[in-house]
Amino acid sequence: MAATWLRRWVPGIDTALSYRRAWLLPDLRAGVVLTALLIPVGIGYAEVAGLPPASGLYATIIPLAAYAVFGPSRILVLGPDSALAPIIAAAIVPLALGDDTRAVALAGLLAIMVGVILTLGGILRLGFVTDLLSKPIRVGYLNALALLVIVSQLPTLFGFSIEADSALRGAIGIFAGIAGGQVNVTATLFGLGSLAVIVVLSWRSTRIPGVLAAVVLATAVTAVFGLRDDLPVVGALPQGFPAPAPALVGVQWADAAALVAPALGIALIAFADTAVLSRSFAARRGENVNGSQEMRAIGASNIASGLLGGFPVSASSSRTPVAEKAGARSQLTGVVGAALVLAFMLFAPGLTDFLPSAAIAAVVIVAAAGLVDVTGFIALVRMNKVDATLSLAAFLGVLVVGVIEGIVVAIVLSLGAFVSQAWRPYRAELGRIRGLRGYHDLSRHPEGERLPGLVIVRFDAPLFFANGGIFDDYVRATVAAAGSGIHTVILAAEPITDIDTTAVEELLELDDFLASRGITLVFAEMKGPVKDHLRDYGLSGRFPPERFAGTVGEAVDAATGTLRGDLDSTQWDTDV
Repeated sequence: MAATWLRRWVPGIDTALSYRRAWLLPDLRAGVVLTALLIPVGIGYAEVAGLPPASGLYATIIPLAAYAVFGPSRILVLGPDSALAPIIAAAIVPLALGDDTRAVALAGLLAIMVGVILTLGGILRLGFVTDLLSKPIRVGYLNALALLVIVSQLPTLFGFSIEADSALRGAIGIFAGIAGGQVNVTATLFGLGSLAVIVVLSWRSTRIPGVLAAVVLATAVTAVFGLRDDLPVVGALPQGFPAPAPALVGVQWADAAALVAPALGIALIAFADTAVLSRSFAARRGENVNGSQEMRAIGASNIASGLLGGFPVSASSSRTPVAEKAGARSQLTGVVGAALVLAFMLFAPGLTDFLPSAAIAAVVIVAAAGLVDVTGFIALVRMNKVDATLSLAAFLGVLVVGVIEGIVVAIVLSLGAFVSQAWRPYRAELGRIRGLRGYHDLSRHPEGERLPGLVIVRFDAPLFFANGGIFDDYVRATVAAAGSGIHTVILAAEPITDIDTTAVEELLELDDFLASRGITLVFAEMKGPVKDHLRDYGLSGRFPPERFAGTVGEAVDAATGTLRGDLDSTQWDTDV
């Protein structure tokens, strides 16, 4: 029992026990290739998050090692992420007041809070909350984040800096800087050249990662030609590893309170991204991944990152495919990558003193461009105007209101759209079409006909306080439009999955209204749990068994006094 519990909470044990010798060389090779991305991307995202470059490497090393122990996926690569970096910056920069030490402490606290939220969520099996970030919301949100990141990196690409708290002001600042002659030509050449190298090598699908080639070339040229003083550089990294205690120095309870909302937003996005990526790669490899385990693993990785000088992380949609393509077989790939990054910090931290900041900006811009999904938005416009509007609202919300506030706006809009759909759902009167099986929506089939003396209606949503009155009004209006001679109303109740007390009151008023006109209300295909609700509300006497039918056809038979066997070859079932 203890061994089973331990393996469930520490999947790395199973990976270690089932490790195959044939995996060793591919894992080592993939780890070396992965490292080529880990260092520049870690540095770049740290700068986007408003943190020192070293923080990005700490946030790379620690989560990779932690996930190897606690993570259920054998291929996933955790680390700094382009979708989280702007949120981290929006959360900590206003509180840090320009103090790098305090920014690092706040980022660590934020990572720990995110980790605690995810760990508790995994224990309580709350993975379903990621459904709040629907596809339209994610498309709009990620497009906005990509734009924010790209705009934030353009000044660095051109060799100058600006102060801006929004995309619009950032764009204005960039144009003003260019017009004011602030462009550093040397930095711009390095930046544009790095962009060209990365893009060209990615198009040619070479074995040499474009990011690695761009960073190595930029560093080598700067060192060989002595250009370090002619353009902004990343600067030498601190040698060694951070101690746990200084990482959170100076944080207070007030800081934790200010970071609650960002922590919740980051936790939601981090798990949503990781869950999708984890399931996708697991399916391709014929493996299964438990969502609760995944949530706990990301939580543990974030806690470890926060304690040792890092910041919030999630799975990487760019580095994970690189690891897979390089032949990774297990999380040993991530461990090798973490070890090599650590070796870099221990033995060669001074190399970044020749690394142009413009080259790192190019790396971040290319990565952020990967978030852009214009085709996805166009597809939403073609398929569903409401979803497209939600996506656009999420996009504008992040740009106009702010990154963190934009998430809240997006979720509220998504929930609002759901409530609106349930509030005014599709409803239809059903009839029959000669020679065609089933009962069909008369608004979609003008050739259909209403059965004499009967009205058949369908309401495609649960009945609750917001739509009970709409349901009542619709049935009354349909009966009125049918004219005289109606003796039975049949409710095709299969789409009705629930009914609350307010809707029950509306249902009783409708039943009284129909009964006063000599019309009987009959329920067809009502689900068992909904019948149980009616019984629990004490309505068994009001709606006896003869008021219910297994199918619409049976209800029609009972209302018309027709036996099933007396019908012609056409059998009438509800149209779904």
